[in-house]
Amino acid sequence: MGVVVRSALWGAAIGTLLMGAITTAIDLAVASDKPPSSPFITILAILAIALLFGGLPGAVIGTGAGFVRRSIQRPRQALKPIQPPIPHQPYDMWSDLVERCAESTRRVAAAVQTVPGSPAKEWLQRISEQLTGELDDVRGIAQLGRALGAVDRQHPVYQRLLRATHDFHQFENEVGRVALQMFDHPELDEARTHLEVLEKQLPQLST
Repeated sequence: MGVVVRSALWGAAIGTLLMGAITTAIDLAVASDKPPSSPFITILAILAIALLFGGLPGAVIGTGAGFVRRSIQRPRQALKPIQPPIPHQPYDMWSDLVERCAESTRRVAAAVQTVPGSPAKEWLQRISEQLTGELDDVRGIAQLGRALGAVDRQHPVYQRLLRATHDFHQFENEVGRVALQMFDHPELDEARTHLEVLEKQLPQLST
């Protein structure tokens, strides 16, 4: 049985008893002033008054108290732990160039995936993986610039990274051109010359 129902029953019972006691006391006090009546009728009258003016209001009050008790007893939802903020590397003049190279690397990898499966595509995938390795060198150049505290865009380190960004973008365009040609000629013999030229154009930052 729920908390609300128990509270309503208790409220009705207490209200009935209190009103019955009050009504009985009043009836005994005024009994000498009126002619005697049947005890059965008197009990029924007292019970009716007790239920009407005591039981019903008591049930209403008990119901309200039950809702209050249930809301208090209901376990509160556990608060979600506050996630610590994810540290972000502060933006500097190097971050934009590094991200541009990273975007070119991602676009090259995505372009390779669109080429029909063939030995030529496997060769193109290896070239794409080499570009990913060159991206680590891009990050290394940026770290060097930060370590030197370089803020001048004419600084040799910045200029080196700027050229790398241009090389990555140019290589991205070449991959797109070769990938388009491989749609029409996916055979390795047909694509060999294009792949060899593309491999020679791969940015070589570590050399």
